[in-house]
Amino acid sequence: MTTITSARGNTEVVTVRRTEAHDVSGIISLISYFTEKTFGRINVIYLLEKANLAVTLSKKNEVIAHAVFLDYPNWNIVDQADWESFLHENYSDKKCTPLNTLFMHLFVANDEYAVGCAQEIIRTVFNAVPEVHFILLFVPSHVDLGPGLGTFFERMMSVPGSTIDVDFTLFVCHRHQHCPQLYIRKARVEDHDDLMPIFMHQNEILRETYGEYFLAELIDAQDEKNHAVVCEDDGTAVGFMSVCSEVNIQLLHDCFDLGPFHGLCKPHPDDILKLPQEPSIETDEEKSSQTSQEAESVFSQNSECISAHDMDIQMDTKTEDVLPQTLDIATSHSTTESVQNNVSEKEGVNIVSNAELPIDDVIGTDLKAAGTPTLETDERDSFHPVYRGAVTAFCIQLFCIDEKHETRSLDFLQYVFKLFPDKDFCIITVPHLVPEFLLIQNFVRVNPSSNSTLDHELYVFHRAGLLKSFKVRAATTSDTPAVEMLIKTLDLNESILDDLKVFTQARRDPDGTPVQAFVAEVLDQIVGISVIKNEMDIEYIRSHYNLEDFIYFNHHQQEEHGHLYHFALNPIFHHYTKYFLKEILRLAYKSCLYYPIYPQSVDGEFQNPYAHSLTSALHYMVPVRPRRQIVYPLEKLGINAPSKQVSKDQLSYALNHINRKLTLEPKVSVNARIVVVGASNVGISFLETLIFCPHLKFNNLTLISTHGLPGKNPPDSKNRGFLIHSHCFNDKDYALMSLCSWVNVVVGKMTGIDRAAKHVVVSKGKKVPYDHLVLCTGQQYQVPCPTGAEISKLQTNREVIHSCKQRYTGEVPTNLFNLSDDQDCLKAGHWLKENFINSQGNVIVYGNTIDIYSTAQTLLSLGIHGSRIHLVQPPLSSNVTCLNNNAIEKAVKEALSENDVCVYYDSILAQWNEGDHPDPITCASFTTNTRPFKLQCTAFFNFSNKGVDYETFKAINDACLVYDGRLVIDANFHTNDVTIRAAGPLTKFSNIYYANEWTHSNFSSKEIGFQLAAAMLNLFDPTLEPVSEPPEDLDRLIPMYRGCKIQGGVLPGGYNYLHISKPGIPTRLDVQITQPNYGMEIITGDATKGNYFRIHVNQYCMVETITCLSKEPFPVSNYICLFGQHERVLNNLSSRWKEGLIKDLYSYFREPWSMAIYHDRFIDLKKELRQILISSQVDGLPSLEQLVHQIVDGKLILSEKPKKYLKRFFQQNIYKRRVEESILSYLNYNNYHLPMYAWPGIV
Repeated sequence: MTTITSARGNTEVVTVRRTEAHDVSGIISLISYFTEKTFGRINVIYLLEKANLAVTLSKKNEVIAHAVFLDYPNWNIVDQADWESFLHENYSDKKCTPLNTLFMHLFVANDEYAVGCAQEIIRTVFNAVPEVHFILLFVPSHVDLGPGLGTFFERMMSVPGSTIDVDFTLFVCHRHQHCPQLYIRKARVEDHDDLMPIFMHQNEILRETYGEYFLAELIDAQDEKNHAVVCEDDGTAVGFMSVCSEVNIQLLHDCFDLGPFHGLCKPHPDDILKLPQEPSIETDEEKSSQTSQEAESVFSQNSECISAHDMDIQMDTKTEDVLPQTLDIATSHSTTESVQNNVSEKEGVNIVSNAELPIDDVIGTDLKAAGTPTLETDERDSFHPVYRGAVTAFCIQLFCIDEKHETRSLDFLQYVFKLFPDKDFCIITVPHLVPEFLLIQNFVRVNPSSNSTLDHELYVFHRAGLLKSFKVRAATTSDTPAVEMLIKTLDLNESILDDLKVFTQARRDPDGTPVQAFVAEVLDQIVGISVIKNEMDIEYIRSHYNLEDFIYFNHHQQEEHGHLYHFALNPIFHHYTKYFLKEILRLAYKSCLYYPIYPQSVDGEFQNPYAHSLTSALHYMVPVRPRRQIVYPLEKLGINAPSKQVSKDQLSYALNHINRKLTLEPKVSVNARIVVVGASNVGISFLETLIFCPHLKFNNLTLISTHGLPGKNPPDSKNRGFLIHSHCFNDKDYALMSLCSWVNVVVGKMTGIDRAAKHVVVSKGKKVPYDHLVLCTGQQYQVPCPTGAEISKLQTNREVIHSCKQRYTGEVPTNLFNLSDDQDCLKAGHWLKENFINSQGNVIVYGNTIDIYSTAQTLLSLGIHGSRIHLVQPPLSSNVTCLNNNAIEKAVKEALSENDVCVYYDSILAQWNEGDHPDPITCASFTTNTRPFKLQCTAFFNFSNKGVDYETFKAINDACLVYDGRLVIDANFHTNDVTIRAAGPLTKFSNIYYANEWTHSNFSSKEIGFQLAAAMLNLFDPTLEPVSEPPEDLDRLIPMYRGCKIQGGVLPGGYNYLHISKPGIPTRLDVQITQPNYGMEIITGDATKGNYFRIHVNQYCMVETITCLSKEPFPVSNYICLFGQHERVLNNLSSRWKEGLIKDLYSYFREPWSMAIYHDRFIDLKKELRQILISSQVDGLPSLEQLVHQIVDGKLILSEKPKKYLKRFFQQNIYKRRVEESILSYLNYNNYHLPMYAWPGIV
């Protein structure tokens, strides 16, 4: 909020913000004839799409002023790539560069407030972009700027003999007239009174700790090692910085990865940078085996799923060099993002430390999937480089600045570096929970070491980063040697050099795709390289990713979309990354850049045809959410099917993006250490929600999981069929997210929680510190505990039922399988192939969940004869079966019988090996309601006794978290520790809610994870409104989530099964049907014939349940879209069914009319149509919603039926036309997905 004054002296409080799409109509209303004379005819939407910065002043949602700024001149005076030389040749001011200059392309304002608005917008621009010193504006010579801009812009004189167009005049606005650089000087004791209010406004801890006059004492204690400086504005001190040359360098070496900065020390001959002897190398298989067997916690290897290469640079190797010459790489280890990937070459072998990440860049996959040799963990963790040289860093001890002047924080550094002429680095540490302030946004964040528990972040700034001669230009042939020197240690350096050669020689690659290469240079030395190509697959990207979250696609030409292949920048100029990208866009005539991250292949090799250099620019780009795709019946659609560019099936990748609008839009960095325990659907959904927040950058996301990140199974693996699928995520979804790019992975199992020290203990005593802990381990099948009943005594279930709930504490047999995830299934599949399929013996599948059927089918599909498979089902704990559908149960039983699979009901495990040593299991005995029985056993699959893992329970219980059968939480996911949250089947609601039947198990795990993330985002996202406490009468209600529950898989007989239902407490289907408000069910086909399709439409005509059983595969993602739809939306489903027009629902939902319902933006269309109906479209005309209320309240007396009246009102007024226009606009805009629909103009 700020105050502006009108020409008449009136004042108004206005909001200054970045322009948003809904401002367009207000901006257009302010455009006048004078505006067109000054700026030309303007397409506002198009201009906003191409703008680097757009600022709006609003008052109560009314736009009163607006301005647009770009990085090239208005009126097309000169080519956008050549304006710098044009200005220097023709105008007297030679200081304007692309780094410090913006051009105004539009300014409109309410006439009464024009001067005040112009002043506030100019001040906002200079504050938002500290590097900018000049705002330029070309105006036709015959046009007077007027009082608004004329007050602040002055004419720039042309040089004699200039060849510029005399029809235009150049005006300039200088920073120093609005937001001048601050004067920096040594602090004096007299500054105490000016500075203390600033300190106290931000924090009173210092005064409470060190006394009332701590600041005066600090200033007075200055010496050659300790200095205090202030910045002043108009003679008043408005900021303070205390710096010291004494640095605890050993602590920093122990806690941070300082290899890329040579340990912040001068190079010395006795430096030990690598392990003194040849490190042992383990194969990927050996490491994988070791990791899986020992559940060893390992910090993950970064690969960005592309390659073990990096784009960042080792610091000075020669003290006399102004800038480092190469991307030199040293061996070091870290847990989070690293300034480099730390690849050391020894005798031709690449040794990659297992947790290295590029500067401010991606995290990694877990070690087993990395596919690269690694150092032995203990040896690696114990080694730290030794630096013998003098320390070349000083530290900032204390810093504060008035909020009004915060954007000038960097002004301090020029002065303090002069105080320490022999130091090259300025460092500062800040607590993890302190938001990243403007000063350190120009610093490089350093990775903590894997064993660091220090609760601070370290930031580093090199004195060369103060240089302002950072220039970006097109690469030339003569740049090749310098570029080669810069990137010589990178894994993909040859690829970069090859693409650079293509550019310098042909400007196109062999496929004919245009290639462009750019270099960044400082003091005539190359410090960065980037190679881009035209994005040739933009139609696929548009149709598969939510680009419209960031751009209006139709305002960008195809050739304006670029594909970023390589990007390398010296980390001491890391704060110029966005500027480098902005210049690439300007010089290449692009408006958007895209950077894909492809998944690793199964064998650990990278997808070389798709490999891109790892880019340190990734955190300055935004991840783009993938779009749900329609599964098209291509044969049925024929020529009306989408183009192959849209419907083609290609290798999935995660997409990152930047455009001109984003180049000057800052991200909020979140350094809080958020640790997620459990790679469950809830945990993955939680992480997905966080990483796809485009304006937030989470630097410390960590996942602790026994098998690392999911999604590493071989494509089309039969082994994944053991467990029923929840359809929350699949391998393609994981590839589209690329969680390994943003999340640290600790492979291990949680064994303890130290709430006082705030760390999680994982396998082998490793400690993972946290600021916020999220527990979502879910429930797993636990080892069944035999009752111990002796079958020789002919005991029955009634005599042993009391002992079957005990926890098993004996030795776990090696041929007992408790499957929890895809990795367990993969392991079981390998064991069966090696030890069972080609041998004799039986497999027992024990349990009464639906997983026993999917496992039985998987065993049959592996070639195991049905006579060797025994399904043993213990008594049900409730009267609801796992399938809860008599028709499907009958079909499954018949299929089991046909395959000679034996099924035993109401059987409880009594003994393994008749009570002898259980490993391996050779036989198992069971009690029943009548006679016990014994089965020979070679493999035992357990799907009974699902619950919280004992080690997880013990960790929770020992931490004194309230546990009552499950971990107790409130409605906002909180446990009894404010820093620990939990979600998913692990949890239950507190008894104060009186809702013990309802738990997170009743709801969609994906939705639970999303809601958990939404609740936590309020802690980090400054754009969100503060959450208000619920009224007292509502704070005892549990949240009810609406997302559907899904089960899917393949059942015995080869039946493809899908069940979609609303969240709820399980109830027998035959009981539900008898309820008077049940609604109706629509069934086609026969379960035993494999064409069964059932839809339940509730009393409100909404689709509530969908059940499919088919011999043929069907489009699951399409059918999920049917849930929650009104039957009228489904082409009058109910009436057509009653009229006997629907014989097969599978065919019905393959018809072309249904494609729009499966479209990912159909929900937006529904919201838009609803908004039309509930809002008044014409003044004086009530909305349809108001009419309904009037009829219900009896305020409107009708002579006809209400439904008939509302229909006539809708058709006779503007509502019908508006609805039709909205639908046609939707079909037209999305015609690349929905070409099967006709609309006026194409028929």
